[in-house]
Amino acid sequence: MEQVDIFKALANKTRLQMLEWLKEPELNFPGQKEAGYEQGVCVGQLQAKANLTQSTVSEYLSILQRAGLVTATRKGQWTYYQRDEAAFERLSKLISTTL
Repeated sequence: MEQVDIFKALANKTRLQMLEWLKEPELNFPGQKEAGYEQGVCVGQLQAKANLTQSTVSEYLSILQRAGLVTATRKGQWTYYQRDEAAFERLSKLISTTL
């Protein structure tokens, strides 16, 4: 996980919002309750909540994934995303020791 990539990924309001939503998927994506949240949140759910095109949401999620902040799980034709909480712990330690 490259520090610069992480901070670039966090430098976008919508990507920050997506990370916040993914922190509590049960509260933010009730439409996925039937399918469950074990694999994460489906891109379609994120797209609907963000009110952005599928390509924009996919690009944002790709940036977050490359920065190591989210993980993706492919299930058939669907891709599910969830926060990598260990990455946020490492980021917190990095910030507290650097600043």
